[in-house]
Amino acid sequence: MNSLLKEGISDALGFTVGALAGYLLALLIGFDLFAKGYGSSSIVAILLVGVGGGLGLQASRKYLLKKDKK
Repeated sequence: MNSLLKEGISDALGFTVGALAGYLLALLIGFDLFAKGYGSSSIVAILLVGVGGGLGLQASRKYLLKKDKK
């Protein structure tokens, strides 16, 4: 498989899984991403989804680098 394609798929999966994890964490602690308006609840949920997506992306890149070194 082309290395750029592999990297792109890995990035997309890592971001998506991380963002979903952030969304579920927000729901568990009581913040609603889809609340009306941009209140505190939705802002915190948006931040958690963004942080989760970024962490998932970084984790997938680290995994891919470790796998490629072997």
